[in-house]
Amino acid sequence: MNRLCLFYALLIFISGYSQQPLVTPFIPEMVQKFPNVRDLTMSPDGNELMFTAQSIMGNLSTIIYLKKENDSWGHMQTAPFSGQYFDLEPCFSTDGLKLYFVSSRPLSPNLMESKDFDIWYVERTSLNDGWSRPKHMGHPINTAYGEFYPSLAENGNLYFTRDNTSLERKDDIYMSEYHNGTYLEPHPLPESINSKSYEYNAYIAPDESYLIFGAYNREDGYGSGDLYISYKTGNNWSVAKNMGDIINSNKMDYCPFMDTKNGMLYFTSKRDNTKTQFNAHLSIEDLFSELHRYDNGLSRLYRIAVDSLKVNK
Repeated sequence: MNRLCLFYALLIFISGYSQQPLVTPFIPEMVQKFPNVRDLTMSPDGNELMFTAQSIMGNLSTIIYLKKENDSWGHMQTAPFSGQYFDLEPCFSTDGLKLYFVSSRPLSPNLMESKDFDIWYVERTSLNDGWSRPKHMGHPINTAYGEFYPSLAENGNLYFTRDNTSLERKDDIYMSEYHNGTYLEPHPLPESINSKSYEYNAYIAPDESYLIFGAYNREDGYGSGDLYISYKTGNNWSVAKNMGDIINSNKMDYCPFMDTKNGMLYFTSKRDNTKTQFNAHLSIEDLFSELHRYDNGLSRLYRIAVDSLKVNK
């Protein structure tokens, strides 16, 4: 799916459609092995996948790695750079040779005390090589505040969330321009995207034509966190629009990732369709089936084909 077609598919996504596309669970047989699963990234060639697996209370967090074998996802393993510290939110670079992620690990392996959340990266020489040891991105990306959810454009520009507690506002989305091999001082995106409340989990299109992000409890929301989209024309970002009630539920919907080649939007949701009223006595088997359904309020991965959307004329 070329970028122009994808751009217009996303544009009509929030304009209405004649046939509702289907939001479906993603790799449920793997996701349901973990209490909670959130935020995924896919390599540019589509052959590698990473996502974050977390404990019930979210106090244990590890990045999981899968690779395609015969056109299907192979066995799961903890990513070689993860599994010891609190890690989350992986993001491949557009050439697949770097992997950015968030961690509260200490700056040195000789230190025991965890740091605040910062953006780290690993790199490799080729797609067949192993990953390097994790490297801290340093100043000006990382600060004394929390930095989260890295997303990179093809030109290297880095979009991420920062929780600057010195400001009279909540989390905002920032961008750092990549110039001559160096990241410049990050700046927050305009108020067409950011507000005094929470904005987070921003996915930037490779060509920076659109931004999909999460926002919490806005007036046009469906409850809790919703996904929004903003389009870039020249240097201006459009006023962000809610992506609608096919994607967004009355629970937390967050962590977007777009497979631009295949026109597939992946995201995380805590949607809960657990039945609570029944016409007859439940057997223990029926009870277990209902309790362990995929959309039971736990953090799960979903996907939807963006190019299946139609416009209401």
